[in-house]
Amino acid sequence: MKHYSHRTLLPFWGKVIVTSLIIIMNIGICAAQSAGLKIHYLGANHSLVQVREPQKYLLLPVEEAAPEATVNVLVNNKTDRSFQVRLAVNRIDYLVPFDLEQYKGKTVTLDIHTGNSRANVRDAMADACWKELKLSDTFDDANREEFRPLYHHSPLYGWMNDPNGMFYKDGEYHLYYQWNPYGSMWGNMNWGHSSSKDLISWQHHPVAIQPNGLGTVFSGSSVVDKDNTAGFGKGAVIAIYTSAGASQMQSLAYSLDNGMTFHVYENNPIIAADKECRDPNMFWHEKSGKWILILAAALEKEMWIYSSPNLKNWTKESSFGHGYGAQDGVWECPDLMELPVRGTDRTKWVLICNINPGGPFGGSAAQYFVGDFDGKTFTCDTKPEITKWMDYGKDHYAAVSWSNAPEKRHTVIAWMSNWQYANNVPTKQFRSANTLPRDIELYEGGDGELYLAVTPAPEVNALRAGKALKYGSFSAGTKKVSRKLPAENSGICEINLELVPRSAGKVYITLSNDKDERTVVTYDLENSTFSMDRTASGLTDFNKDFPAITVAPCPAKAKLCLRLFVDRCSVEAFEGDGRFAMTNLVFPQHPYTTVSVAVDKGRCKVNDLTVNSLKVNN
Repeated sequence: MKHYSHRTLLPFWGKVIVTSLIIIMNIGICAAQSAGLKIHYLGANHSLVQVREPQKYLLLPVEEAAPEATVNVLVNNKTDRSFQVRLAVNRIDYLVPFDLEQYKGKTVTLDIHTGNSRANVRDAMADACWKELKLSDTFDDANREEFRPLYHHSPLYGWMNDPNGMFYKDGEYHLYYQWNPYGSMWGNMNWGHSSSKDLISWQHHPVAIQPNGLGTVFSGSSVVDKDNTAGFGKGAVIAIYTSAGASQMQSLAYSLDNGMTFHVYENNPIIAADKECRDPNMFWHEKSGKWILILAAALEKEMWIYSSPNLKNWTKESSFGHGYGAQDGVWECPDLMELPVRGTDRTKWVLICNINPGGPFGGSAAQYFVGDFDGKTFTCDTKPEITKWMDYGKDHYAAVSWSNAPEKRHTVIAWMSNWQYANNVPTKQFRSANTLPRDIELYEGGDGELYLAVTPAPEVNALRAGKALKYGSFSAGTKKVSRKLPAENSGICEINLELVPRSAGKVYITLSNDKDERTVVTYDLENSTFSMDRTASGLTDFNKDFPAITVAPCPAKAKLCLRLFVDRCSVEAFEGDGRFAMTNLVFPQHPYTTVSVAVDKGRCKVNDLTVNSLKVNN
């Protein structure tokens, strides 16, 4: 064995140490360069991505099971914005685009802080995202989802929840919505934007309002300022929404191009409070000559009412809700409107209050109150302990109306999901759709109370395509009588049914396929109810709260009329006169091919069964 003195070893170990430092520097500083990107791995949870050759998009690989990473966008070394994205660690579920076009001619760097549990830089470098992080001039938004609805509005990609800021102007309906452009789970709330001339064909537009220093962009409403009360210009579109940062406050933005782009008001916030409050909804009140704003005091389970002459300066007038209706969850997304009472010359005021949790079948739902409004105070006609539901399904939430609608219509739309499982439904490219647009008015029930009548907007009739399947009249007993559903468009259809119960106690109407997946709707004549059972409707095991039977009151009548709207992931039921509505998601692995009718005893008479195939004509 050769002996080395410590003097001899110094140069040797010095070389080893220097070589090791060089390796660490190469790993930590210049770890990767590919296709116009340079990635610096700075630590187990910290990396910099420099964009060397700008293109239209930087495509970000997402894994939904991964922890959220925070991305700080540096433009010429100054922070421009921040967002969260679940950058892929083990596998890539899909890609989402980050728009680089807005930074043309500038130096863009992404300062990324991941939430993974990597122990060192070398392990972090193995995360799946780094291999597929890439620049592109295109982003493929073609549908790749078997459960994307055909005729319900949904985002091109990413997460969507509450409809926001809806208004009508110059022949177009504008629909904004809570949107996460960086993944199909909740987060990064922006206002996405779509528009339509007919409420059924939707054109997608760039994001309308983005987060800023006051927080992300939660729900709100928009109005057309016809008389320039706010001073931004005659006919300007004014949006007021919740800025959600460390606290919630209300902000204003205005548009001078019919809602295509918004300018954030420099003196925000316009309403601030020491309690959690959100989702402002506003309208012009003719009798008082003021703007009225309803704000949900979520945890107080109240609605606060404000007035303003100019949409900027607001005075709190009153509150409503303490002890009224369903109180189990937080109150959100209000809407206050004056509605006609069917068959009379009367009108009454209706306050819509969305609640989560605390819905009649678990999770989120929309309740409403009928009463009077004098410009300052809403007074409810109903006893506090009575709750009236706008829809009796599990998948109807954040229902609000379009402002400035033509012909004084009151047309509403809702988010078609439930907070119990919205993040878990079996789609990836996008999550969530909206309900069909619905017109609402009031009717007087047999008990003398006023209730909402909810009917599909008449524009929906234009979806009917081709020759209807007219099955005419027939009798049904305890043995099912079945009829085929359309084969085209994955069985997507509208079913119109008129029946006379006769001696039946229960009438079962079943949508099914050859895999024994089925959704069953039932008229229970003895208990005066209508129900929908989706426990065997298709995929149901993604969440324990999804399998369910929902039930609506349905007064016994000699003749029962029903409209069923079937899309790839939903069934919406409407009583013929709108006396109940029921919205439920379903995920059959094969389209429903058959509708059948049966009873528990005796017989019933089907006067008419007509099935229309549905198609969007873009």
